[in-house]
Amino acid sequence: MKIFIILFGLFIIAMAGLMLLRAKFFTETMIKHAESAWMHILAASVRIVFGLVLVLYADQSRFPLTLHIIGWIGIVAGVLLALLPRAKFARLINWALKQFTRYIPVGALFAIIFGGFLIYAVV
Repeated sequence: MKIFIILFGLFIIAMAGLMLLRAKFFTETMIKHAESAWMHILAASVRIVFGLVLVLYADQSRFPLTLHIIGWIGIVAGVLLALLPRAKFARLINWALKQFTRYIPVGALFAIIFGGFLIYAVV
């Protein structure tokens, strides 16, 4: 599980780097695939699986309470996304991108910090 968390932290950092370097590509890709079943399933399942991994590994980390909280937030968010009808999921993605596109660089920086935190928490 430790390796999975480290790899996921690196993945978050890589995606955040893509967001910083190619924000337009990132938003266009998200909008293009917002209505697809695979995007909806991926969004929900990644949150649930990663949340479970964090909850299960939290006690062995440097920050057990923090990882428990983040893990449970991920699980709840994933379940809520899974229960959301696909049309509402697509509207949510489109709404969020329209509202927050200008803040992508700030969000990307926070994502880099978060990815680094996850790695630090388990090494």
